[in-house]
Amino acid sequence: MNWFFLTVGYSGLAPKAPGTVGTLVSLPFGVLILAYLGPQTLFLAALFITLVGVKAVEKYQKTAQTHDDGRIVIDELVGMWFALSIAPGIFTPINELLILSNGMLIQILLSFALFRYFDIRKPSIIGRIDREAPGGYGVMFDDVLAGIAAGITTAIIWQGILMSGLVNFL
Repeated sequence: MNWFFLTVGYSGLAPKAPGTVGTLVSLPFGVLILAYLGPQTLFLAALFITLVGVKAVEKYQKTAQTHDDGRIVIDELVGMWFALSIAPGIFTPINELLILSNGMLIQILLSFALFRYFDIRKPSIIGRIDREAPGGYGVMFDDVLAGIAAGITTAIIWQGILMSGLVNFL
């Protein structure tokens, strides 16, 4: 169970880009929670999984004697879910998700792209936490911050799109 959890259903075992694969696997589950239960529930679920993830990662690190094994992608799930829970400027029912003018799909795609950017580049404090925080905290909290940064950046970009009137062209 622990390995299934840490690799998000074994998606972290992908031979290439396990972090991106783990994020892609996490995305539809996050969108479903967002659409049916709302951003608050998604945020709280991400917070709960973060806390459980810290302990699970630390337990794994003790036996594997390694820090931040690339196959562990539960941190990507958490980061993606934080980004999704923060970004949406509007609440959209699942049957209206693909309507471009409501902005939900655009915000989801922006959240994904920006989360991957912040997670890979690790600017500023994100990288510092990744390098310096001990154990499971370093593995999980750099992605938490990357997700929060992606969600806030997505919200700012979406508000810019709304204010500029570009949404009328969609």
